[in-house]
Amino acid sequence: MGRMDSNLVLTELDKTMRQWRHHLHRNPEFGFEEKETVRFVAQRLREFGIEDIETAVGNTGIVATLRFGNGDRTVALRADMDCLKIHETTNLSYSSEKPGLMHACGHDGHTTILLGTAAILASEGGFDGTVKFVFQPAEEWGQGMKAMIRDGLGSRIPFDEIYGLHNKPGLPVGSFEVRPGPFMGAEDGFRIVVRGNGGHASRPHDCRDAILCACSIVSELQTIVARAIDPAELAVVSVTSIQGDNIKNAIASEAIVEGDCRHFDDNVSLRIEETMSRIAEGIANAHGCSVEIKYDRVFIPLVNDDRATEHALKAAEAVFGSAKTNPDAPRMGASEDFARALRIAPGAFVNIGNGDSAPLHNPEYDFNDDALAQGVKWFVELVRQRLPVTSSRN
Repeated sequence: MGRMDSNLVLTELDKTMRQWRHHLHRNPEFGFEEKETVRFVAQRLREFGIEDIETAVGNTGIVATLRFGNGDRTVALRADMDCLKIHETTNLSYSSEKPGLMHACGHDGHTTILLGTAAILASEGGFDGTVKFVFQPAEEWGQGMKAMIRDGLGSRIPFDEIYGLHNKPGLPVGSFEVRPGPFMGAEDGFRIVVRGNGGHASRPHDCRDAILCACSIVSELQTIVARAIDPAELAVVSVTSIQGDNIKNAIASEAIVEGDCRHFDDNVSLRIEETMSRIAEGIANAHGCSVEIKYDRVFIPLVNDDRATEHALKAAEAVFGSAKTNPDAPRMGASEDFARALRIAPGAFVNIGNGDSAPLHNPEYDFNDDALAQGVKWFVELVRQRLPVTSSRN
């Protein structure tokens, strides 16, 4: 297939991509419920002439395969598809038509970018090898990538490298940033159930107050970062919820403490859990109470491969220019399910600018349509650099 002018094709495609994005924005679907989104994506892929499409990878995930030439290497590109349980307040003409659900993180834009990339590569070629287009479900609650991996992503569906992108509010459109190594934080969730012996509020001496015990635990949990973690390492321990029996004139027999931990290192996570258990059990014993602790590692740290980051930067410099490409972006405490993909193959996760928009996860947020073409250009350039043409057949 002869090589076409990518800029011309992308200019013609841009209006259509905006329409796709608005359609997806109007019709958001929560994690593992993306059935209409899957049908929309699969239909577009078939229109591009891509027939090797596997659906139901990780429940509602999609993996489409495009081959050109004789190259034996495979590059995977990933976009997330799910929305958040937030009620949209933008009043846009294409606002969510589903109360309580909206694309408040830009996954509608990410899906559209990957569709646009597939459209150009299927039309033009310009690479020698195989591209896997990975459309992931349920990113927001950290279950989608695990489900896809369980269904064979990375094993039955192999690839040599994998790349993903995310929009970033506040970063100008047409800008790019990444960093090698730890880039985004892990998220661990914890739940501590304190059990005491309730009774009448006028007779606390006859009780073992679960709320008082829980409050002592909450106070001492703040010492974990200050005293159990090396100050050179980043960590956050936040108690975000505490509840008791909710009876005004009764001493609580049970209290539940819940919260969230962020870090960039698995060993830090282990130290947080160990210290938390020691603190909770010790304080509960002092109060004559018992505790049950549940510690869940929902998102793991996102760690970019050094060489893959260099590849991502090289493509970005070709697209955005070196002046708008930041190779030393600050670490982010937010978490990203793409991190699990980086445990099965080398790769990198990057940010592209969304301009002066509302923050992510905000009811006023909207993906900037001007960023669609920028994401497509980077993905296309990356594929062509990583799978260079070595035969005139392409």
